[in-house]
Amino acid sequence: MHEWAVAGAILEIDDQLLLVSNRRRDGTLDWSTPGGVIDPGETPLGALTREVQEETGLTVTSWGQQLYSVEVEFADLHNRLEVEVYAAERWEGSITIDDPDGIVEDVRFCLRGECRTLLAETFLWVREPLEDWLDNRPGHAERFTYRAQGHTLGTLSAVRL
Repeated sequence: MHEWAVAGAILEIDDQLLLVSNRRRDGTLDWSTPGGVIDPGETPLGALTREVQEETGLTVTSWGQQLYSVEVEFADLHNRLEVEVYAAERWEGSITIDDPDGIVEDVRFCLRGECRTLLAETFLWVREPLEDWLDNRPGHAERFTYRAQGHTLGTLSAVRL
C-alpha cells in the first residue's frame, strides 16, 4: 500500500477563508485550502510554509494549532492519505500564483457562503472536515476517516467511517 502525507493551511481574515483552485489531470477544477505533499525530510509545517508560498505567494510567519486531520483509504487503488490541517496565525506578502506544479489556477479569500459553493463539487474528505470546522470551531483537533472506492479520479466515491 502506498502512503502519502499532506499538510493543509487555514488562512482566515475578516471572516474570509483562503481557497485555491487546482486543475486536475482529468481537466476538472477543484477548490481546497492551500497545501500539498510533505516531501521526505520536511516537517508538516515546513512543507506547509513552502506549499502556501508556492500556491499563493503568501509567506506564513507564524503557525497556530492543528485544527483537524483526515485519513482516507483508497481501497481499489491501494493508497492511503494522511492530511494534517493547521491554522496560519500571521502571514505577509500579496497573492500571486507561482506554482511549480502548474496546477493552481485561482487563489482568493472567500466569505463562508462562497466557500460552500466552491467546495460543493470537491471530494467529501476535503469538503466535509472544512465545513465542519467552519461551522463548529472545536477547541481540539478533530479526526475524520474515510474510505474511497474507484479506480480513477473521476469515479471515486467516499464514505465517512
